[in-house]
Amino acid sequence: MNLIQSLLVIALLIAASAFFSVAEISLAASRRLRLRQMADDGDARAERVIRIQEQPGHYFTVVQIGLNAVAILGGIVGEGALSPHFTALFGLWLAPARAETAGFLASFLTVTSLFILFADLFPKRLGMIQPERLVVRVVQPMQACMSVFKPVVWVYSQCADLLFRISGLPPQRDDRITSDDILALTEAGAQSGALERREQQVIANVFELDTRAVSSAMTPRDRIAWFLRDDPDAVVRARIVAEPFSSYPVCEGDIDHVVGYVDAKDMFQRVLNNQSISPGAEGMLHKVLIIPDRLTLTEVLEQFRQAHEDFAVIVNEYSLVVGVITLNDVMSTVMGDLVSPQDEELIVRRDENSWLIDGITPVQDVQRALDLDSLPHAEEYETLAGFLMVMLRRVPKRTDKVTWEGYQFEVLDVDSYRIDQVMVTRLAPAGAAGASA
Repeated sequence: MNLIQSLLVIALLIAASAFFSVAEISLAASRRLRLRQMADDGDARAERVIRIQEQPGHYFTVVQIGLNAVAILGGIVGEGALSPHFTALFGLWLAPARAETAGFLASFLTVTSLFILFADLFPKRLGMIQPERLVVRVVQPMQACMSVFKPVVWVYSQCADLLFRISGLPPQRDDRITSDDILALTEAGAQSGALERREQQVIANVFELDTRAVSSAMTPRDRIAWFLRDDPDAVVRARIVAEPFSSYPVCEGDIDHVVGYVDAKDMFQRVLNNQSISPGAEGMLHKVLIIPDRLTLTEVLEQFRQAHEDFAVIVNEYSLVVGVITLNDVMSTVMGDLVSPQDEELIVRRDENSWLIDGITPVQDVQRALDLDSLPHAEEYETLAGFLMVMLRRVPKRTDKVTWEGYQFEVLDVDSYRIDQVMVTRLAPAGAAGASA
């Protein structure tokens, strides 16, 4: 072959190698959900790609056969076509032996560079950018190649399967989508602008329901507004005015003996009809849902669904009331500050490096606000107040401080041993973990 013919052959080999490179990377990078959308829209090629992804062994065997065969041929053709010309060029300045060596090296570097750039880097980056669009274009030619090389492909595939069995590795790709995958996609969508940051946070909150304990969303015992069964109308009216809620537990003697609950809507209707709103009045008392304090918010939702209720009393292992929770409390956890009034925010950012946080704030919200991956002994508490108690190993008092991962947590206000407000300040540089009174 003359030089022109050799260069044409090299160009064809580079094109063939680029085709196999695109076929390889586009199949690996294609998103199954996107392919399924294309198939549902009537693209039969996308359905073929999905079937190949389920059993990709033969496909990748053909790719590797093609890439290696083209690379070997490219080296042979390139060395034979370009070496004499480079040798003649270098012979103008070098001795024949040195010129021949230099010509071979120049030919090798030229052909290798062309293959790396045009047959590897460019097609693979293109395949990563538009994988689904390209894979449906190459799937039919690849299936033809799979048919042509079927005997060779079978031999290599059997050998590869044997290696997988020996190593104990799964021979197929796991296409199951986990919650972590979905959260990663929504985070990427928020960063790209496809999703609003608040929308992304709502989705993340939904997945957190399965890890959040009921205590992270409940109204704690000391904040519960409740009635005695025999409370008169005047007492009931005064308490509703002072503490307006949608539902109120009704107790016998004390808060730990709950006998039911009353609904504010029922009371309102009875007031309009000039009827008594005493909890003991006929038709006022509803059967209350009692749930343990170890449930997650997902389990609480399931309890609400089964009982057809939206209000529950939470008890601990000693049957003592520790709080109450409503369906709205759970939904507020999901929706976050989209539905929470500004004056009820648990976390208030004062400036770039300081936050004012309520002691009952769930630790997940604290970590998110402070961009902390974890807190120490996280399994031992559920709120910021619990974190401070664990770190200090006692009930905190005003001015107590804890330092962790570059943040200082200072107790500002304590009410009857309950931590009301904590000032969190970012330190510079981030310090080591520790605690101080």
